[in-house]
Amino acid sequence: MAEVVVVGSGPNGLAAAVIAARAGLSVRVLEAQDQPGGGSRTAELTLPGFHHDVCAGAHPMALASPFFRAFDLTAHGVDLLTPTISYAHPLDGGIAGLAWRNLESTVADLGRDGPAWRELFGPLVQHWPEVVDLAMSDLRHPPLRIPTAVRFGLRLLEQGSPLWNNRFHDEVAPALLTGVATHAITQPRALPAVGAALLLGTLAHAGGWVIPRGGSQAIPNAMIAELERLGGEIVTGHRVDDFAELATARAVLFDTSPAELLRVAGDRLPPRYRNSLGRFRYGGAACKVDFALSGPVPWTAPGCELAGTLHLVGTRAEAMHAERRIAAGEFAERPYVLAIQPGVVDTTRAPEGKHTFYTYAHVPNGSDRDISEAVIAQVERFAPGFRDLILAKHVTPAAFLPAHNANYIGGDISAGAMTLRQTAFRPLARWNPYSTPIPGTYLCSSSTPPGPGVHGMPGLHATRHMLRTRFGIVTEPLDLLRGAAPAYH
Repeated sequence: MAEVVVVGSGPNGLAAAVIAARAGLSVRVLEAQDQPGGGSRTAELTLPGFHHDVCAGAHPMALASPFFRAFDLTAHGVDLLTPTISYAHPLDGGIAGLAWRNLESTVADLGRDGPAWRELFGPLVQHWPEVVDLAMSDLRHPPLRIPTAVRFGLRLLEQGSPLWNNRFHDEVAPALLTGVATHAITQPRALPAVGAALLLGTLAHAGGWVIPRGGSQAIPNAMIAELERLGGEIVTGHRVDDFAELATARAVLFDTSPAELLRVAGDRLPPRYRNSLGRFRYGGAACKVDFALSGPVPWTAPGCELAGTLHLVGTRAEAMHAERRIAAGEFAERPYVLAIQPGVVDTTRAPEGKHTFYTYAHVPNGSDRDISEAVIAQVERFAPGFRDLILAKHVTPAAFLPAHNANYIGGDISAGAMTLRQTAFRPLARWNPYSTPIPGTYLCSSSTPPGPGVHGMPGLHATRHMLRTRFGIVTEPLDLLRGAAPAYH
């Protein structure tokens, strides 16, 4: 048995595995699925030659997260393609909010709300690495850059309060901001949603939301190649059912949901900790619908054809209404739909002249309903004629998402409800959220801080604790990634 075993091969588990291998430890990754990658996989879901991202599709953090900045995906052969427009938010009447990579282009498009957008995002874009470091921390230590933390905090409080409309005059800018906030599958004015909007909105103007050439699978493939170069091993098709098979490892990291840790570790966990994990809440879910298209989506609003990602829900009020329905366990007649059109930058995803189109819509947790007709209607609302382009579709209702990724309980792609409490205290209230009562056993999934996204940071934070407490290695994980030799205390 290897010194370090990682259960799960998502980006967080692979981040932990690569760091441990860089520290000179023997590492084995165990993955239940036949294909590694967790939330970053690519497959031919519709027709031969059409390559669809199974879970994550666009990657705001691939250039920005501290882990990936140190790992350097580009140096490991991943071709990260950047759409001219990071995300778009069409509205009725053939207009749309456009988040250009260039902040001033966005300001110019927003008319009289442009200066307010500049004032909201300009200082954050100027200091974007500090914003990312703040948001991607373990949420347990004071920020290193107090002025940036203050700027971020003041904007968070404004947009998370009844003041959120005060700076805007028209419909487009608030809708553009609300669309990105609703990624969190919770009320767009909730503080965790606003925090996500400020972070992702900043990155939209500070490098863009990249799309990997060939599909999201390129990201875990690069990490696996590095792990294997360092002597690590990945075993696919291996579902861990009993903690006993892990007991000889000096350290075990679970890139899984708390529910999976409970299933595997069972009575080895003390009752109090077990009960606390059992109270961890899972939130609203997603129904994934992938399309093979005979041509590009015929958007009515100019600029949408250049966007990698689009948020299809309408006005800020419509987004609020749709998310209230989901929170109440009901379906929205016009659901929030997140769409990605990789073909705007990547011609390898489909046969020549054809396109893949990625969508998911928010639904109640555990839903087994196929809502592809509601998705198509939302796209048709902003792109009449879309239906005529459909060659094939592939639907994964929320209840079936765990079959692809066991961390998505009931189809919750955030791996835990994004409430204020569960953002600050994931998965439970304790100073070290990564350690467990089983010596040498850690959680490193998106159910721990800083939460969901393809950024590797839960794996990095958990591995820092693991290296120090189990192996006496005090070298910072980011320094190990940059080539530093491990130092011991």
